Formats: sequence, C-alpha cells, structure tokens
Amino acid sequence: MSSIENLREIMASLRDPEAGCPWDREQDFASIAPYTIEEAYEVADAIARDDMTGLCDELGDLLFQVVFHAQMAAEAGAFDFDEVAAGICNKMLRRHPHVFGNEAERGRGAVPGSWERIKAAERRTTTAMQGSVLDGIAISLPALKRAEKLGKRAATTGFDWPHERGARQKIDEELAELDEALQRQETEEMTEELGDLLFCVVNLARHLSIDPEQALVHANRKFEQRFRQMEADVSESGASLTDFDIDSLEAKWQLAKNKA
Repeated sequence: MSSIENLREIMASLRDPEAGCPWDREQDFASIAPYTIEEAYEVADAIARDDMTGLCDELGDLLFQVVFHAQMAAEAGAFDFDEVAAGICNKMLRRHPHVFGNEAERGRGAVPGSWERIKAAERRTTTAMQGSVLDGIAISLPALKRAEKLGKRAATTGFDWPHERGARQKIDEELAELDEALQRQETEEMTEELGDLLFCVVNLARHLSIDPEQALVHANRKFEQRFRQMEADVSESGASLTDFDIDSLEAKWQLAKNKA
C-alpha cells in the first residue's frame, strides 16, 4: 500500500461513524478551514527559517488537510481525493503546453505570458456561468493578497491606470480624504478611508511588480530588529523604554537604525 493510500485509510477510519475519533467525526468544512490556513502558514514559516526537517513535517500536516476535506466531500457525495488529484493534473497539463502539448507547442517553448492567458481563458469560461470577472477570488484570502487579486482581475477589463503615476496620485487623494475624516474624528469614516488608502497602496505595488505581502513582511522584520536593538541599548544602561519621553525614544530609535 502506498503512503497516500495509507493516509486516506487513516482518515476514513478517523471519520468512521461508529469507531472513529469523536472530534474528527464532528468536523465539517467550515470548522476545518482555519486549520488548513494555519498549516499553510506553518509551511511558509518553515521555508522562511530554511528548516527542511520542519518543512517535511509541515507539508505532511498540510497534505492531511487536503485528505480531510476530500474525505468529507466523498461522504457528502460531492467528490473524492482522486477527483482532486485528477483535477490538478489536468490543470497542470493544460497550463503547460510547452511541456505537455503537441509537437508544435513544445517546439515554441515557454511563451511569456502564456500561463496568465490560459488562466484568463479558463476564467472567461467560468465567468460566462458566474457573471463577473471578479468571481472566484477567495473571500478568505489575506486582505492584502485579495486586494492585489481584485485589482489585477479588474485590470484585465481595462479598468486600470496606464502607468504607476496614476496609482501613486490616487494615494495622495485617499490620504487627503483620510485627513478630512481624522479632523471629524468619525470612527466609521476613518476606517473606510484608511481601507481605501491601503487598497490604493496595494494597487501601486501591483503596478511596480512588488508583492505587497512580502514588502510588509520585510518592513515587519526591519521594525522588529530595530526595536529589539533599541531595547538592548536601553537595557545596557540599566534603564527601561518607559523611562524616556517620545523625543528621547526617537533619538534612540535613530541610533538603533544605524546598528540593526
């Protein structure tokens, strides 16, 4: 028996109505979804730490999530693991004509932009049934990633600035609107305007071919390193950050920036 078949049997046993695990039996797609997202992040974390042992373990946890969802779908008569695997196989074959296509397609090699064109053709087929070019963008995506995808998908219809200057100017416009909301101190309005500003920043990142999530990851890491350096500097003097006013802290922050 292959390892994947063994895993599928283990999952089926865990979901067995009589002899299975009580916790596993009571789960549904909605209750398991947060665990699936968490496992994906743990895979990314192992990669970021260059932890190959951890990555192997986390990929196993993520695979278990796929098997879990497929088992529940099979019980509901919707689809099973084999259909999941067949679906992704067909998709990869379809999207890589330079590898799996006919002789002429293979001879042309990898054509720049072909992946996105094939995906766009698939979406047009789906959109004909669903009704909007924005359909199919997962609601549960992290907000930065979903904003990026919404902007990119809308741009396929021509609804986009021709260059990054328009996206940058829109940020100034949204900043002005946020300033007006701040003057009125209306929480709901401030929240809305801040959201608009963040969305515009993501659009600028898209025009600059910058991944906004990775840009923010880098900014988080930089802030953490500098703050920890500032803490260490203050600790060496036997003091605490709370002992200083904001001007003094800013001066210490500038010193920490030169070190971290």
